[in-house]
Amino acid sequence: MSTQINFKKGSIEMLLLHVLDCRGDCYGYQLSQLIKRSSENILDFPVGSLYPALYKMIDNGYISDYRQQAGKRLVRVYYHLEEAGKMRLKELKQEYYATNASIQQVLNCDFSEDKLDE
Repeated sequence: MSTQINFKKGSIEMLLLHVLDCRGDCYGYQLSQLIKRSSENILDFPVGSLYPALYKMIDNGYISDYRQQAGKRLVRVYYHLEEAGKMRLKELKQEYYATNASIQQVLNCDFSEDKLDE
């Protein structure tokens, strides 16, 4: 289970940027629910990891935020993908696909025939 948690921590930035790229501006709870639903409830980011990731991406210039009135008393904070965030998403996806391909390659390797031990 801890491996899944570590993977989720490392993937939250990429997933948030991806949702903003595909969906457009979203508020925090909306982002978490879109990821949760699209992953069939496997990826469920708690508030304790979601908002720090969003704040870090704001600090890095990948996203920006703005407030919008939703009803009489409710104000939602929406997040907007910036051009730097699009470039960061491209980098993260490239790293993810390269890492995933390398892991697949190792998992498909038949080590019983490996001659490196000799």
